[in-house]
Amino acid sequence: MAPGISPPFLRRILDRYANRLFIIPALLVPAMVIGIALVLAARSLPVMSTAPLPTLLFSSTWRPMAGEFGFFAFIMGTVIVSVLAMALAIPISLLSAIYLAEFAIPAVRRVLQPAIDLLAGVPSVIFGLFGVLVVVPFIRDILAPALHQTSTGYCVLAGGIILAMMVFPILISVMVEVFSAVPAGMREASLACGATRWEMVKHVTLRAGLAGIVAAIILAFARAFGETMAVLMVVGNVVQVPGSVLDPAYPIPALIANNYGEMMSIPLYDSALLFAALILFIVLMAFIVLTRIVLDRVKLRMIL
Repeated sequence: MAPGISPPFLRRILDRYANRLFIIPALLVPAMVIGIALVLAARSLPVMSTAPLPTLLFSSTWRPMAGEFGFFAFIMGTVIVSVLAMALAIPISLLSAIYLAEFAIPAVRRVLQPAIDLLAGVPSVIFGLFGVLVVVPFIRDILAPALHQTSTGYCVLAGGIILAMMVFPILISVMVEVFSAVPAGMREASLACGATRWEMVKHVTLRAGLAGIVAAIILAFARAFGETMAVLMVVGNVVQVPGSVLDPAYPIPALIANNYGEMMSIPLYDSALLFAALILFIVLMAFIVLTRIVLDRVKLRMIL
C-alpha cells in the first residue's frame, strides 16, 4: 500500500460520512440567519400587537411614554443616509479602481494599495471623531452659510460623508480585483482593433467586470446600512424625516445603540427596539436577495 493511502475499508467509511460531516458547517450559516430572525420576531410581537403593521411602519409619531411607536422617521433616516453615502462613494471609488487597475504605474500602485487597506482597518469611532472635529464644523461654518442655510452640522450630509469614507476601501479593493481579473487577451484584442485606452476600459473592462461592480456595491451598501457608531456621532439623532441633507436624522442602528438597555422601564420599549432591529434585518436580507437576482441576470446577459 502506498504511503498516505488509507486502508480500503477506512476509505469507504470516510467517503460515506464525509458528505454528512461537511454539510453541518454548510448549514450553520443559514441556521444562524433563521435563528436571529425568529428571536427578533418573537421579541417584537408585543409592540406589533399594539397597532397595525402599516401604522408602525409609516407613522412618524414616536412617543414611548404614551405607547406610540412609529418607525417611519427611523427607516427614512437610515435609507437617506445610506443612499447619500453610496451616491458619494461609488463614482470616486469606481474612478480610483479604474486608475489603479489600468493606468497606475507599479510604484504608485504599491503606495496607494496599502493606504487603502489601512483605511479599511480604521475603527468606526475614529471616523466618527473625524466627522465631529472636521466634517461637522465644515458644514456648520462654511457649507451651510454658503448655501444660505442654517445647520448645526450634525446632519444627513455629515453622516453620508463619513459613511462614504468608510466604504471607500471595500468598493475600491473589490473593484480593483475585479478589473485585474479581466483576461489580458480581451484588453489586447480591443487595443489591436484600434480602440484607445479609455475605449478599452469602457467597452471591455467595465463590461466584463459589471457583475463584480454590483457585488462590490452590495457589500458596501450592507456596511453603510448597518453602521452604527460613526453615524450616531454625526447625524444629529433627531426623530424626524429629514427635509434636506442639512437636516438631522435618526437611523435605526443609532436608535438601538442609544437606547437599548437604558430605557427598559418604559413598557414595550424593549420590544420596540427589537422590532427596529427586525426591520433592519429584513431590509438587509431583502436587499441581498434582490441583488443576488440582479447578479445572476447580469451574468446571464454577459454569457448571451
